[in-house]
Amino acid sequence: MKTYAIVPARGGSKGVPKKNIKPLAGHPLIAYSIAAGLMCKDIERVVVSTDSPEIADIAKSYGAEVPFMRPAELAIDTSPNIEFILHALDWFKANEGVEPDILVQLLPTTPLRDPEVISDAINTIGSSFGDVTSLRSVQELPEPPQKMMRIKDGLLDGFFPDDPRPEYYNLPRQTFPPAYHPNGYVEVIKTDFVRSGKGLFGPRVKAYVTPVIVEIDRMEEFEYLEYIIAAKGHPLSDHLGRNRA
Repeated sequence: MKTYAIVPARGGSKGVPKKNIKPLAGHPLIAYSIAAGLMCKDIERVVVSTDSPEIADIAKSYGAEVPFMRPAELAIDTSPNIEFILHALDWFKANEGVEPDILVQLLPTTPLRDPEVISDAINTIGSSFGDVTSLRSVQELPEPPQKMMRIKDGLLDGFFPDDPRPEYYNLPRQTFPPAYHPNGYVEVIKTDFVRSGKGLFGPRVKAYVTPVIVEIDRMEEFEYLEYIIAAKGHPLSDHLGRNRA
């Protein structure tokens, strides 16, 4: 199968300004996803979809391709991911005459990956290609959603009012089935399903459980990963130090 990685990186970010190119252990955040894609033996090309000329230049300096710019209207806060995916596929078809069979989405906000895990995910969907519509990585949550609370009229309240058990949210976590959170480590999208017009991931999403990783949404996560890399190092950080394009 023709397999490309796509790294989405729009210029706007409200939580952490210029998040996608903010330095992490000496390299812009996006560089880690680019490096993971380049190091994965089952990915042919690493393509960045961005609306920002600054991000495009940085991405190219770290070895990614930026063959097109994403239109501004596809890079706003409320833009669905399927729009930039379709934009990329349309560009490949119109300009190169061929589309990839699958796109491996590598979100910059999950920087510390193992390329071998990405490769395994690609091979996993390949072995059941006709039976699933996509693959998404997940990690097990420390507590199920039934243990979470909301604030309603200033008072704590559970999210599952139909649960008949009194104070169900105070039951031991072992009472509930394990819950999983999509973590952005690796998402494998099938071109033929996206082209069907039925959605991005579809109804039969292969679960791919990864080790617990850190997603970056706030400055606290940046600071934590800076500490982890400084204390323990990471193969991607080492690779970036040796191989910047």
